[in-house]
Amino acid sequence: MTSGKDPNRPSVLGGPTIILVQPQLGENIGACARAMLNCGLTELRLVKPRDGWPNEKAVAAASGADPVLDGAKLYDTTAEAVADLNVVFATTVRTRGMIQEFVTPRVAATELRAHVDSGHKTGVLFGPERTGLVNDDLTLASTLITVPLNPAFSSLNLAQAVLLIGYEWFQTGETPPDRVLHTGQTRPATKAELVNFFEHLEGDLDRTGFFTSPEKRPSMVRTLRNALERMQMTEQEVRTFHGVVAALTGRRKGEP
Repeated sequence: MTSGKDPNRPSVLGGPTIILVQPQLGENIGACARAMLNCGLTELRLVKPRDGWPNEKAVAAASGADPVLDGAKLYDTTAEAVADLNVVFATTVRTRGMIQEFVTPRVAATELRAHVDSGHKTGVLFGPERTGLVNDDLTLASTLITVPLNPAFSSLNLAQAVLLIGYEWFQTGETPPDRVLHTGQTRPATKAELVNFFEHLEGDLDRTGFFTSPEKRPSMVRTLRNALERMQMTEQEVRTFHGVVAALTGRRKGEP
């Protein structure tokens, strides 16, 4: 995958604070920062990182997400890290015997978006890589997030978990279309250009004897047109196909 970095394009920033509780490796913190910035999240809080802070390995692993690391805040306890927040969600794969409400990342993202839009300060807690959050940390959250994965192997690394939550958050914003036709230097063909090509193709097929049955010609023409319509051809592609048909039928450019 390419770097995906383009300083000339607008950034979509803002959202819940990400709180990493006792993260173990600087590399993991850097990978989380990268995942955060991918999803427009910029506010990172760290509770007693095991290898200290700042951490050079975190910078290397962040792959350019320096604004997230530069703004990271350090706390001694989870309670201090969430003290100014109105709404806190926490991620966990274990129920730990507690009576607590669980939601999927998608539901959590929708609810977080509603809170942020209402002006509430929100955050998401992530526990240490090895053990996850302890019960005392979980009691600071109003809602727990659990990811529906393979029950026999549902463990995620820290950056994966942050990216998954961040992605669902990002999708609740101004979501781009699921499919986009990139046309480069050309543009999508107009219907007039397509019909002109269809008539060119059908005329040459008539001339070369492709349509052997007059009764079947209309349905065969519709089949051809439907197939070509699904290609979503560009103006450049239509011109290219004009040339292909002309070459196959032996007509030179400019001949009627």
